Amino acid sequence: MEPFIPPGFSLPLAWGIDFSLPVLLRFVQNLEGVVILPEDQKMLRDLRKERILYCSNHPTVSEPPVAYAVAKAMGARFHYMAARQVFDWANGVVGRVIQGVGAYSVLAGTADRESIKMSRGILAHDGGKLVVYPEGEPTSGENDNLLPLQPGIAQIGFWGLEDARKMDPGADIKVLPAFVKYVYSGTDASIKGDLHSSVKKLERKLGIDPANKNLLRRFLTIGRIVLEQCEADYQIAAASLKDWDYRVGRVRHAVLDQVADRIQVKGYNRSADAIEKLRFLLSILEMISVEYPDPRLPSVDEETLKWAQKECEKAYLFIVTRPEYLISYPTAERFYEWLGRYETFVLGKTSARGRKAHVRFTEPISLGEYYSRYKENRKSGIEALLGELKNRLERLLVECQQLSQPIVRPFDVGDDPMGQTPPDSQS
Repeated sequence: MEPFIPPGFSLPLAWGIDFSLPVLLRFVQNLEGVVILPEDQKMLRDLRKERILYCSNHPTVSEPPVAYAVAKAMGARFHYMAARQVFDWANGVVGRVIQGVGAYSVLAGTADRESIKMSRGILAHDGGKLVVYPEGEPTSGENDNLLPLQPGIAQIGFWGLEDARKMDPGADIKVLPAFVKYVYSGTDASIKGDLHSSVKKLERKLGIDPANKNLLRRFLTIGRIVLEQCEADYQIAAASLKDWDYRVGRVRHAVLDQVADRIQVKGYNRSADAIEKLRFLLSILEMISVEYPDPRLPSVDEETLKWAQKECEKAYLFIVTRPEYLISYPTAERFYEWLGRYETFVLGKTSARGRKAHVRFTEPISLGEYYSRYKENRKSGIEALLGELKNRLERLLVECQQLSQPIVRPFDVGDDPMGQTPPDSQS
């Protein structure tokens, strides 16, 4: 396999996707539309001739198609960085399509020189536009949260500006912060009915009696049962029954450490936090799957590779499952995030539900305003840019949270957040 796949823009393909985008979004991503405020549409149109580094949150796999819709609203074409493994999905069909609309591959965790060179060239080109996801991989899994931003994104931006100014000393790159918020369709009653029905299937599968528990407690009870099963599977000794975060943490680290031990990977840090461990292992597994030419990579057969990938998916489910997140603001969107993980874990698949993608923006950041600081001290310049980008994305996150309201009363779980003592209230 080729480690790097360049973009191969096809105008007929792009025109076809432009024309059929609403249908494709609905049937491929289950999106009933992409909502952009009128004032943001005007700003996008005003930016269509600028060099753009488009920086969006990344809670799901749907953000690249949403970015395509944003490009259409801008009246421009974007390039997209995509994980190398995406190009192999559906026997390469996905790769050929996204390559034809400006996507190219990047191998996380490597000095992917070809990908870096391509990124610099795109940003240096007059009017070049590149979509990146500063949270990196894997996707954050929580629409109302942000993972730490990766410094490599800022570095690529500065490199692009450096190259642009070799041709035009007055060149600038606009860093455009964007936040995607998914809002599910339907009334509170219809959504709660679907949630109750879906939870009932999981409870039957797991042998759980819901008794008179409310919806929040039923979700937490399923989580507790799944957690107990995993503790047994990984032979993890019992701990405090109420210390959910600690117990979940032990499982996620046990899963990841077991993968590292079995594939005998070098450079794995057992003391790192779970997301760092997961990113490291995913990059190793991706390099193995695309046969990246590095003699330091472990030799892994196909069966072990598939097992390791599935185990990492399991660890990811535990990384993004935090009771406080659901209990404190139980919107339909947060319930469905948890339900998708439960259905995937227990049933092996999840069902798609209708939703709209709301995209909000702040004014773009001028990379040129940070360039002199970057030239004086590279680390300081990158940190300053990332700090401003983080602040703007967090402001958008707070703004977008108001698009969804709780469908049941927050914190209605009694004294025990693990669903063991049924509360008196109903919802």
